[in-house]
Amino acid sequence: GAEQREKQYRAHRGFGDRRGGVISARTYFYADEAKCDQHMETFLHCIDASGGSSEDGFSAIKLTALGRPQFLLQFSEVLVKWRRFFHQMAAEQGQAGRAVLEMKLEAEKLQEALANLGIATKAESQHWFTGENLGVSGTVDLLDWNSLIDSRTKLSKLLLVPNMQTGQLEPLLSRFTEEEDLQMKRMLQRMDVLAKRATEKGVRLMVDAEQSYFQPAISRLTLEMQRRFNRDRAIIFNTYQCYLKEAYDNVTVDVELSRREGWHFGTKLVRGAYMEQERERAAQIGYEDPINPTYEKTNEMYHRCLDYILEEIKHSRKANVMVASHNEDTVKFTLHRMMELGIHPSEKKVYFGQLLGMCDQITFPLGE
Repeated sequence: GAEQREKQYRAHRGFGDRRGGVISARTYFYADEAKCDQHMETFLHCIDASGGSSEDGFSAIKLTALGRPQFLLQFSEVLVKWRRFFHQMAAEQGQAGRAVLEMKLEAEKLQEALANLGIATKAESQHWFTGENLGVSGTVDLLDWNSLIDSRTKLSKLLLVPNMQTGQLEPLLSRFTEEEDLQMKRMLQRMDVLAKRATEKGVRLMVDAEQSYFQPAISRLTLEMQRRFNRDRAIIFNTYQCYLKEAYDNVTVDVELSRREGWHFGTKLVRGAYMEQERERAAQIGYEDPINPTYEKTNEMYHRCLDYILEEIKHSRKANVMVASHNEDTVKFTLHRMMELGIHPSEKKVYFGQLLGMCDQITFPLGE
C-alpha cells in the first residue's frame, strides 16, 4: 500500500509544480499521451536541426516530457530499494564501508540469507545465481545484483525485499494498472524513436538529469539506451549531477558496466540545477537531504568524477565526456589532466558545454 512507499518517492501535491525553487531548468507537466507525442516531435525537429548544422551535433531531451512522471517515481523507488537491499546483505557479510564496486557477496551465504528471510528457497535462489556471467566466481557484486532485477521482474511482480525497520517483507514492485502499463511502454517507445533518429543523423543525444526522486529511473532507462545504441560510438549521453552525494558511486558503477559489456560510455557532468527545491522537499517530507553539504564538497565531487572518466578515456578510449560547467577552475583542471594523460583534442573525447539558462546551450569540442 501507499503507506509502505518510501517518502522520497511518493507523489506530493505541494511539489507537483516542479518549477518552484528552480531558477532556470525547464519543467514539463504531464497532460496526456498526445502532449507527450508533441514533445517527442519537437525533440525530433531539434535532432534534425542539430544534425544539419554540424558534423558532431548534440541534442538534449528530458524524460519527464515523454511520459507520466508517476512512473518514474515508482520505478526509481524499485531501483533504490533493490540497491539498498544489496548494501544490507553486504553489511551482514562484514563489507560495510567498502567502495561500492568492492562489495562482493558470497553467493552461498546470500542464498542462505534469502531463505532465512523467506524471500526465496535455496533452490529458487540457486536458479537465480546461475548463468554464463552471474555468480560463476562464487561472488555477486552490484552489477550482478542489478542484472537479477532485469530477469526477476519479468517473472514476477511480487518480488519481495525486507524492510529492516519493520521486519516485514514488502513487494518491490508496485502494481501498475493496465493504463499505467501502457503509459510506461509508450514512454519507452518514444525514447527508442529519438535514439534511432539521433543515430541516423549522427547526433549525440543527451538525456538531462532531473530531480533526485526521478533520477534513478531516468538513469536506468538511459543506460538501457546506451547498451543498445553505443556499440560503435557514444550516441547516448547520460547526465550526472555532482551535487548529489551518490554521484561518484553512480559514475563508477556505470563505467564498469560499459567495460564489461563493451559499449561506449558517454556522459555530461553538471553540478546540478535543483538544490533549493531538493532541500525544501527533503525537509518538509522528512527524508535525508540528497545534496552535498557545501559548495566545496560539490566541487570535489565534480573533479573526482571527471578525473575518473578522463582516466577511463586514457585507458580504453571508449568514453566521452562533456564538461558542462561555467567554472574556470574546472576547465583548467580538465585541460591540465588531459595533457598529463595524453588525451589530444583531435580525438574529440572531451567536450565543453557552457550552459546558459539551461535552455540555450553552446557546445564545442576542444580544439574547434
